[in-house]
Amino acid sequence: MSGIIVVGVDGSGTAKKAAESARDLAAALDASLHVVSAFDSDRTEIFGSGSDQWIVSDADAAEHVARTVAESLGGGVKVTYSAARGRPADALIKEAVRMEARIIVVGNRRMQGIGRVLGSVANSVAHNAPCDVYIANTYDAD
Repeated sequence: MSGIIVVGVDGSGTAKKAAESARDLAAALDASLHVVSAFDSDRTEIFGSGSDQWIVSDADAAEHVARTVAESLGGGVKVTYSAARGRPADALIKEAVRMEARIIVVGNRRMQGIGRVLGSVANSVAHNAPCDVYIANTYDAD
């Protein structure tokens, strides 16, 4: 098949498990994997004093999450990462369009009980994705 598989992560155990499923799927399909973490705002904070200052933004934090997960995956698959602005489902869809992805992988967190009524990232992605969606079983994570 080849192509690109996009997976969303947020630092949780369920997202990590979804990323591992995405890696395995990418390996089986001879595809590359793109790990995405969403951020909602451009909030920036400055830490330190004098000439020793560090600027940390939501985008930096999201990119750190994506990079950490991407670096932990291994598995002989080409893995890239990025941060994307927007709500998680919207950011994943935007990245899938930008990368011309063949598949988006999401975990099934919040697809039961009250989360199913209120909505979930997986549900929103499944209804709006420009490509195939793989929903990984992540209930036993976290």
